[in-house]
Amino acid sequence: MTDTNTWSAARVAERLLQAEDSATALTSIRAEWDGLDLATAYAAQDLALNIRVARGEKVTGVKLGVTSKAKQRQVGVDSPSTAWLTDRMILPIGEAVPRASLIHARAEPEIAFVMGRRLQGPGVSAASALAAVDHVVGAIEIIDSRFSGYKFSMMDAVADNNSSGRYATGPISRRPEDLDLALEGCLLEVDGEVVDSATGAAVHGHPAEALAFAANTLAARGHAIEAGWVVLTGGMTDAVPVKPGARIAVHFTNLGTVTVAGGH
Repeated sequence: MTDTNTWSAARVAERLLQAEDSATALTSIRAEWDGLDLATAYAAQDLALNIRVARGEKVTGVKLGVTSKAKQRQVGVDSPSTAWLTDRMILPIGEAVPRASLIHARAEPEIAFVMGRRLQGPGVSAASALAAVDHVVGAIEIIDSRFSGYKFSMMDAVADNNSSGRYATGPISRRPEDLDLALEGCLLEVDGEVVDSATGAAVHGHPAEALAFAANTLAARGHAIEAGWVVLTGGMTDAVPVKPGARIAVHFTNLGTVTVAGGH
């Protein structure tokens, strides 16, 4: 057991950023330091964001994790978690997933909101959250935990910025009032074979509920969701490994197709 006096939120942030920058997997920090509770994990996440911004990254949005009931049961929690997106994480359509810069990339389909105006809690409802959205797009998030074998506690995952890696958004956008987001479906295809499917209801019951949750929980930490930001509302299906040369496509009912390829 590591001497707990050597641990702090700042040390957790630095250690996880070093692991990300060097694409080196770690073992669970929570297993070494039982002082890593959720509040400390979020503090580490925010400190890591400050470091990202100081080195030139620009905040582009927010991402949610563990939005499905199945995933919440799996990790022993009863609510989602939030994390940050920056421009370093953007994967332009047509570019291969930079597997050499990642540890063990996995892909998952998501419904993403692009904000039309600032959204700040507390007291945000799904309806008021949706009213702040400019448009909706389909997305693929490339997650990449800094923990070996994707074995971690909820506190580890939050400190690790919800396993952030890269994200790609699709070219087709729709106004939120033109969609039934709970019924918006997706097919997840790997190398031409459909391997999973889901609807927006898998995301915290409705993607707008996930957006409201993000606004309200961020407000408790003194943050708001800014106009122009992207909000990834959470994985609709289980994530699939991104293998060298693999072609991963997500076909949405109304949001078109988003495709990524695994680099070598």
